[in-house]
Amino acid sequence: MVLLSWVISYLIGSISFSYLIAKKVAGIDIRSHGSGNAGATNTLRVLGKGPGIAVLVLDAIKGLVAMGITHLMTGDPTAYAVAGLFVIAGHNWPIYFGFRGGKGIATTLGVVLGFSPLAFLIGAVLAVLVIAVTRYVSLGSMVLVTAIPVSLFFLDKPIAFFWTSLVIAIFAYVRHYNNIRNLLSGNERKLGDKSQRKLG
Repeated sequence: MVLLSWVISYLIGSISFSYLIAKKVAGIDIRSHGSGNAGATNTLRVLGKGPGIAVLVLDAIKGLVAMGITHLMTGDPTAYAVAGLFVIAGHNWPIYFGFRGGKGIATTLGVVLGFSPLAFLIGAVLAVLVIAVTRYVSLGSMVLVTAIPVSLFFLDKPIAFFWTSLVIAIFAYVRHYNNIRNLLSGNERKLGDKSQRKLG
């Protein structure tokens, strides 16, 4: 049942709401526009606030749903935590869409909320503050994933939650490799910068 719940989590994660909404709203493959990332930020830049917010919320919900299903199937805290990894992996490398997905931050928000609402709040507040000051969404995202394991540790949550959140942070760092390079070189795009749209 544990393995089955993880497979289900991966398959749920593989539902790319950014791709589906972009196809529905504009008839485009979001991965061929803007940054090429199938996630909430690129959807926001290319299609606007409505679709961007929809992707953010739906991607977060699928994290919660996958973990909830795992809890119902197994009742095991470790299986529940690891399901969070599988749903994020599905989002990042979706089997339905040629393994070309997003960077997993919105789905991570749902997973973290499943770990601890307070840890979620701490990480979200820090991320929002960083984004508000710097206007770098990527920097705020990395602050978020860095703050989560620290918060979970001090909140004395199950150790599986802590170790899983560390792996999630590594996932995020890997997926943000180009953003890190751009930040260091001063070439990272800020929130509100116009995307290079290809809708015409």
